[in-house]
Amino acid sequence: MIDTVAEDEDMAERAGDEVLRFVERFALDLTGAGFPRMAARVFASLLVADEGRRTASELAEVLDVSPAAVSGAVRYLVQVKLVVRERGPGERRDHYRVLDDVWYASIVQRDAELLGWERTLAEGVAAVGEETGAGRRLDETRRFFEFLRAEIPELMQKWHRQRES
Repeated sequence: MIDTVAEDEDMAERAGDEVLRFVERFALDLTGAGFPRMAARVFASLLVADEGRRTASELAEVLDVSPAAVSGAVRYLVQVKLVVRERGPGERRDHYRVLDDVWYASIVQRDAELLGWERTLAEGVAAVGEETGAGRRLDETRRFFEFLRAEIPELMQKWHRQRES
């Protein structure tokens, strides 16, 4: 007779290994896009958590890292608004949670940031002169951000329509 408990444990371990491999692969992808390495690992770990949330100690255990490494990573992720910090009534530990629509929220929140960049770039154009190579480059960048800000609302509406279908 086959020991089904041992078989179940073996299957769970293999599935866990696959999940950890995914976390590391996706973290490498994010790192390649400019994320700090530990923040990328923490973010990927939160994405694969069924509830999308974990405590700092759970993150440290899952990733086999120090609590200090997790602290810096979650601070970065909260700052860039990819993760929220929560604490339930009567709880003593913070939970870090990734929102289900994290990428949507992240893009929508960038509107004010893009507007600020546009204004600063316009100041840069005025400082270096419109007809200089630098002025043309700065203005091209400003116009690109202006274009993005104009297009993002329609893209987000398209996303909602596609998501609902």
